[in-house]
Amino acid sequence: MSNNLYPSLYQINTRVWLNQLSGQLGRPATLDDIPDTELDKLANFGFDWVYFLSVWQTGEAARQVSMSNPQWLAEYHELLPDLQDEDIVGSGFAIKDYTLNTRLGTSASLIRLRDRLHQRNLKLMLDFVPNHTAPDHAWVNSHPEYYLAGNESLLAEQPQNYTKIDLPEGSRIFAYGRDPYFDGWPDTLQLNYGNRDLQTALINELLRISQWCDGLRCDMAMLVLPEIFQRTWGITTEPFWPKAIPQIKEQQPNFVFMAEVYWDMEWTLQQQGFDYTYDKRLYDRLREQISRPIREHFWADLDYQNKSTRFLENHDEPRAAATFPSGIHQAAAILTFFCPGLRFFHQGQLQGWTKRISVHLGRGPDQPTDPNVEQFYSQLIESLQFKAFQEGQWQLLECHPAWSDNWTWDCFIAFAWQGKEEEQAIVVVNYAGNQSQGYISVPWSNLAGQHFHLQDMMSDTVYEVEGDNLFSPGLYVDYSPWEYHVFKLVKKG
Repeated sequence: MSNNLYPSLYQINTRVWLNQLSGQLGRPATLDDIPDTELDKLANFGFDWVYFLSVWQTGEAARQVSMSNPQWLAEYHELLPDLQDEDIVGSGFAIKDYTLNTRLGTSASLIRLRDRLHQRNLKLMLDFVPNHTAPDHAWVNSHPEYYLAGNESLLAEQPQNYTKIDLPEGSRIFAYGRDPYFDGWPDTLQLNYGNRDLQTALINELLRISQWCDGLRCDMAMLVLPEIFQRTWGITTEPFWPKAIPQIKEQQPNFVFMAEVYWDMEWTLQQQGFDYTYDKRLYDRLREQISRPIREHFWADLDYQNKSTRFLENHDEPRAAATFPSGIHQAAAILTFFCPGLRFFHQGQLQGWTKRISVHLGRGPDQPTDPNVEQFYSQLIESLQFKAFQEGQWQLLECHPAWSDNWTWDCFIAFAWQGKEEEQAIVVVNYAGNQSQGYISVPWSNLAGQHFHLQDMMSDTVYEVEGDNLFSPGLYVDYSPWEYHVFKLVKKG
């Protein structure tokens, strides 16, 4: 298994992918039908992790909600003008049972997939949804106390947050799963973290799931923090993650937990044991296209940054190729993936797909490949194989004006990487829509008296530079709008 300090992850929309395979095979495809050649491609790209989205068993109750919600239906029809009922399979986050969805194969199919990945030095990541379950989860009947109950007045006042369900012993009112800022998710029921037995049951689920994979992406992981749960539901709870994560790691020491997290709760979750936390703040700042907040974002402590998951898109976000104009997209990707942390790529991102597929659907539209985007990402991923980017030391570089009143220096963001075997690299991006000039301070004093080639790993560009000048006054840069370079330092002579 690869143990890169800064690993790369590739996310696959499992149900949609197997739907495409089914069309090619002329029969329903399972995980066992994923060709070895496709797994070989992922390994050859240099990925460390493959995240298979939405593999768990979903139920008919959630699917019926997915098929009847007007807002969701409008989204499906916009994506698939030829939408059929069978395309609506229900959200992969309305989980009925943590067993492999019967449409995808058997538990043995999942184990075989994990083993096939391991043969290629790839690790398997799956989903865990701590906040809620599907409405037809077995616990609703066997342990209704695991869920947050409502009453008739709450149901009447907040029909968007409560529902009545018929059970063998009579009907009961339950809360929909939700976060404190939005209406409930009507295809889910809210788990009650004030119930200690529930927390024990969830830990047992985690122990079982951890036998089948190497890591879990935990959906909306901050919702079960005591302070958030109290704010949402007015219920005092015991911390869950500091209790759960050590128990799993005691059984599986190398098991990895990645948190989907917002509201500046990333550090809190890292302190509670998460190996990685979503860095939505960087993504938002890149979208805002102002360089200084992005550069200041990288002032954070390196321990924090090493545990940050960097992404430009995922199943929840709009497609990068649709969000970032060409040129800006590439500059944003350089900043996202050449900084420390876990590098998260999404299926279709490398081809420049522009349409996001709803997690309620099992089919997506045919999307053309953008050859320019594909070539860019191919070069980027190849460049990331440079050892310094995988296990070296990173630091943010200081930028300085090229002359008095030269304000455009503030548009640059630059990184240095130092590998273990004298591999050195400098990443420079002009993250602005204007021509910019400045000096980049290079931190390596041992360059004095030497001559170097700066070889751009993203193009054929090569510059000759004197080591003395790199150290002081620094690397002079004069870049067009959104221009970037990923320089490898090669000693001359």
